[in-house]
Amino acid sequence: MSSLLIYGARQLLTLHGPSGPRRGSSMRDLGIIQDGAVLIVDGRVAEAGPTRRVENLASARKADRAIDASGRVVMPGFVDSNTHLICGPVRMSDYEMRIAGASDQDIDDAGGGLRWSVRAVRAAQASRLFLEARKTLRQFYRHGTTTLEAKSGYGLDDSSEIKSLKAIQSLNEPPHDIAPTYLGAHFLPDEFAGRPADYIDWMCSEMLPQLRRRKLATFVDIECSDGVFSRALVRQYLECAGHLGFQLKMQAEAYKRLDYVSLGIEFGVVSIDRLEHASQEDADLLARSQVMATLLPGPIYHRTLERYPPARMLIESGAAVALATGFNPGLCPTISMAMILSLACTKMRMLPSEAITAATINGAHALNRGGVAGSLQVGKAGDAVMFDVPDYREIPYHFGVNLVHTVIKNGEILFEEKEPGWQAAS
Repeated sequence: MSSLLIYGARQLLTLHGPSGPRRGSSMRDLGIIQDGAVLIVDGRVAEAGPTRRVENLASARKADRAIDASGRVVMPGFVDSNTHLICGPVRMSDYEMRIAGASDQDIDDAGGGLRWSVRAVRAAQASRLFLEARKTLRQFYRHGTTTLEAKSGYGLDDSSEIKSLKAIQSLNEPPHDIAPTYLGAHFLPDEFAGRPADYIDWMCSEMLPQLRRRKLATFVDIECSDGVFSRALVRQYLECAGHLGFQLKMQAEAYKRLDYVSLGIEFGVVSIDRLEHASQEDADLLARSQVMATLLPGPIYHRTLERYPPARMLIESGAAVALATGFNPGLCPTISMAMILSLACTKMRMLPSEAITAATINGAHALNRGGVAGSLQVGKAGDAVMFDVPDYREIPYHFGVNLVHTVIKNGEILFEEKEPGWQAAS
């Protein structure tokens, strides 16, 4: 039996609360304990509460290691429910062209954009995809994310999608917790240009059954924001994926409102992501459903767009709101959930408490992991992050700064900031 004690936290954010996602004003309740402590035994939270009480329990159990969190914030690890962990190399040419004023179509016409990434992923060796994803995963941990989703969707043929999902599977060994997602319905590959119905038929008849047999994906996602897949095709795809036993996700209403939210709710998708153009009607529908509304401010910032997701409208309507990076090489090359919190607060007028809730317990519910991650409650995974600040509001306040001191996943220390070895000059 192994045990780890974290004690003396200036603020311990437990996110203790009801079993479901937080909505409305409950998103502001972080379950803060002053001078708090967490005891993790065999990878699970055994106790979280005032330091004196937890230390007494730890002493009785003789904790193997103790970490002094004096003057610091301790909270659950971030849960990033939307990432493209397998995505090929960075797209620097796209970045420069966009800075110079190029449109997405200009970039695509120049040979960049999504199709450049597809060519790169198709050409890459499986070992290269694995190594790059492992490197990126380390950076996620370094910035405080302890649970994340990982999508395919940059191969779009059978061999490349399977290669991508097998790389995710190889990474997903203890203590890691990665939710593998098939995003074959990302956009139309060149070989199916002008034939979206044929592409949906191929995925339904060939890819989805194969992925189910090989247990390579938990979720199936579909991009609905650009209107490439009609409502009828989205319905066909969700029916097929649901019938095969996949959990469902959807990306919608990013570029204009196409009224796919009601369809996602009808099929009981776990989350609908993006939602920059969500309407009050959409917000009311989401509030009456169990579907998570996952907002991605990062791609809006990186693309220098102006319309951010309507977080305040969604929260005040009672929708269950989560935050995610949407990490990918073209639209949002960041792994920092703290930066996403900063954007959510500054650009979407979310309070720091609401943003932290959206990036922890609500993010966990956006992956159907609310029962095991996202809060420091007895029996849940011992996933904790210690920040080198005395007040949680400083996490989004200091934008572009990584304030993570220690990262713990299932009771195992994955990252720990070493104290500087320098001394002041005499």
